[in-house]
Amino acid sequence: MSRSDHFRPPLVVGIGGTTRAASSTERALAFALRGAEAAGAHTRLFGGTFLHSLPHYAPEQPARTDEQLELIEAVRRADAVIIATPGYHGGVSGLVKNALDTLEELRADERPYLDGRAVGCIVTAYGWQAAGSVLTSLRSIVHALRGWPTPFGAGINTLETRFDSADSCSDPKVIEQLATVGQQAAQFALAFNAQRAHGTPAASSHATASLAGAPSPATSIAADGRPARVLHAV
Repeated sequence: MSRSDHFRPPLVVGIGGTTRAASSTERALAFALRGAEAAGAHTRLFGGTFLHSLPHYAPEQPARTDEQLELIEAVRRADAVIIATPGYHGGVSGLVKNALDTLEELRADERPYLDGRAVGCIVTAYGWQAAGSVLTSLRSIVHALRGWPTPFGAGINTLETRFDSADSCSDPKVIEQLATVGQQAAQFALAFNAQRAHGTPAASSHATASLAGAPSPATSIAADGRPARVLHAV
């Protein structure tokens, strides 16, 4: 990466949705990406229809489809990622998990997996219990992929919140919280790129979180504004 690359607008890639077109999960992700754009980022969304086109990731098979390669290359170039999943039976959906499994192809990169990238986490669920538990699970997956979960994560109870169109949400607080997820991802990317441009390595999670203007503990916030979980970065 050249020095000039550090000063380009960061790229934030969104991954999420369901097999249902125009799902609440995908619409929530789009709101978060608009928050990233407001903070100065370029964005790209891989929604449910695209994720449904991905075959099951099979590491023993070296051939990759065009869709797999498209996702891999986009995340490889990304400065930050936002992941949105529905809560299915207490866990991340298979559709989203398969997309994340496909990122195994980044294992030998200079920045393996999601290393050096902020990762915003969003969960939609039919009730508060699943929203909180799946958000914690998603953060654990991000840690395993060496990503930096943003301090603010959104858990949305679709029993109480509706996304009637791509541009509307029944709860203004949810819109604000989704925008915060996107803004934090973009702000981290801007700070991290500026730090690398000056040749200063990120020594610790505390140092990098401080650059992004956020505390180092990753606090998951439910859609009603209440803390849902606290998970320290590792």
